[in-house]
Amino acid sequence: MRVISYNLRKHAAIGELSALIAEHEPNLLCLQEIDTERLPGDLGPMHLADATRGNRLGLAVYYHHERFEALDTKAVSLKRSLHDIIAKPAHERLLGSLLFDRKHEREVAIGSFHAAPLTALNSLRRTQIHAAHEALDTFGAHLPTLMVGDFNYPWFQEFLSSTVQRSGHEVTLADSRTYTRYKFFRGHFDFATSIGMSLTTVQTLPQGVSDHMPILVNAEYAERVQNA
Repeated sequence: MRVISYNLRKHAAIGELSALIAEHEPNLLCLQEIDTERLPGDLGPMHLADATRGNRLGLAVYYHHERFEALDTKAVSLKRSLHDIIAKPAHERLLGSLLFDRKHEREVAIGSFHAAPLTALNSLRRTQIHAAHEALDTFGAHLPTLMVGDFNYPWFQEFLSSTVQRSGHEVTLADSRTYTRYKFFRGHFDFATSIGMSLTTVQTLPQGVSDHMPILVNAEYAERVQNA
């Protein structure tokens, strides 16, 4: 399974998607900071599963129409930061999609995620990540689940990883930094969490007009080990 996640920087990088799809042939495309009113229903072989509606900076999930069938979607509001309350850029910070994988004849949960900005505390972002995982779990118990997006978590990631592992999920960073803006704001902002899946690679793709680089996730299904 090949998944591209990309923060478009207020929709600025929308024109790059067709070339990314043609070059990398993803099965899934998860977007952040989009203008949902200017979002096409199809991007080549990719069909829009759903997009958030209430956000100024929205989320979307596309799937390859031959590989997947969309069964359900949900936009989820997460605990807000002070920035969210004042500037109101987004309250729906997770878009989850339940898909049927025709190739492997099984269901899978996919999430496009956008955490609170750096003005918020890491503790708030950890709360948002935990709540997002719980929301994706409502699609069904023990489903393989992949959540990708802009986590806004460039520092103290080892602590994040250990915290996330308590719920059985794994954090997988990209092979190089995914964000560059100004002198000090650089690092791994965009990455993936997963459960019931093995992520073989998370590759940072070349930068376009966004301050974020897209990432390409290669994932395989892995059977969960059930507790005795």
